[in-house]
Amino acid sequence: MDCASGCFFMLKDQAHRLKFFSTALRRRRWFLPLSLLLGLAAWQLLAWSGWQPAYILPSPGSVAVRFFQALMDGSLLRHTAATLEEVLLGLVAGSLLATFTGYLIARSPALERLLSPYLVASQAVPIVAIAPLLVIWFGPGLISKVVICALIVFFPVLVNTVVGLRAVPQNLRDLMRSLHATRLQTLRHLEIPAAMPVFLGGLRIGATLSVIGAVVGELIGADRGLGFLVSVARGQYDTPLVYATVLTLVALALCLYGLVLLAERRLLAWQRQPEHKG
Repeated sequence: MDCASGCFFMLKDQAHRLKFFSTALRRRRWFLPLSLLLGLAAWQLLAWSGWQPAYILPSPGSVAVRFFQALMDGSLLRHTAATLEEVLLGLVAGSLLATFTGYLIARSPALERLLSPYLVASQAVPIVAIAPLLVIWFGPGLISKVVICALIVFFPVLVNTVVGLRAVPQNLRDLMRSLHATRLQTLRHLEIPAAMPVFLGGLRIGATLSVIGAVVGELIGADRGLGFLVSVARGQYDTPLVYATVLTLVALALCLYGLVLLAERRLLAWQRQPEHKG
């Protein structure tokens, strides 16, 4: 009876703990919408207070009205599609180049010593400073924006690729050699799975930075894109449109970040699988 009573109280305690954690989880779901509502309320109060004139700080309502106007006339969708094209192409190009270069650097310390000064120098110069040169070299069209996005994505993905590959335990490499695995088999079955978590962390950073690269290129020289729309709206003192465009950029960056997170959950699902004891 004592043992049964003890088991009963243990199960009851576990049930209370599960109930507490489930209640806390449900409460956390309200944090984000509550935070957004508080932010909008504070924004509306500032607009009502007259702290800044309406052409500098428009109200959330006027921004929403201007957003739907731009959405209905097709201009917002057209410029969003142009920016999204630049971002996706730049993200893919920069990630592929960074992955390939990172693999070579991780395999060759001599190549790292050779390329390190150039890689560090490329990050010491802000992308805003070299973007005008890229627009001059490649023109104000799509190519210059893709190059700018690729350059801004390149370094974080490169560093994470190198760190991930070098974090592979040496005993696992020795095991692959003892099994007479080829370099391609080692890459596929050991290095890629081991480096994938760190690589995807760099890709998350690159996904958000790519939006910045596209906007920088469009602000310098373009005839389409959300950065171009911000420049036009600013020149016309259409501040609600500037706010609406900036919020669209934020939503675009969040969507890209969420897609990388979704890919990370799919690709790293094996890490969450429970181990089966024999």
